[in-house]
Amino acid sequence: MCGAELQALPETVQRVARVLQDAGHAHAPVMLDDAARTAQQAADALGVALGQIAKSIIFRRKSDDAAVLVITSGDLRVDEKKVQALVCADGGKLGRADADFVKARTGFSIGGVSPLAHAVAPVTLIDAQLSRFDEIWAAAGHPHAVFRLTPAQLQSLTGAPVHDVTVAA
Repeated sequence: MCGAELQALPETVQRVARVLQDAGHAHAPVMLDDAARTAQQAADALGVALGQIAKSIIFRRKSDDAAVLVITSGDLRVDEKKVQALVCADGGKLGRADADFVKARTGFSIGGVSPLAHAVAPVTLIDAQLSRFDEIWAAAGHPHAVFRLTPAQLQSLTGAPVHDVTVAA
């Protein structure tokens, strides 16, 4: 992506694009015509399976007010008890993160939270179920922006561990 193309993107997408570029990632963010605030909207816009959307969900760890990012497959629901057991010590609790908390900690608005380029590095977990797919798509910092990658690249880019964090079907 050249400088002029990069500068034409929203600032939050530029942040994601720079991280991807610095990591040598082959796929730059793509701007969609329609918003992809939900996994279903993103899947429909891209013509891919719902599960191929790597949705970023932010929780609030109550003990230290840290952001906890769970990157999960778009067709599944996060099991908060599983996440809590992984990231909260000594019976600590997870809470819901409101829009202000998400924006302050990630630098992104809900509906465009990228798995990388956060304002403050979150505690991050990756859903093991994403490995069902060879190719996945993640938000790139804006409700209209996404980027393509593999589950292995997601783990490499974020440095996050992979766990079973979803509700059993």
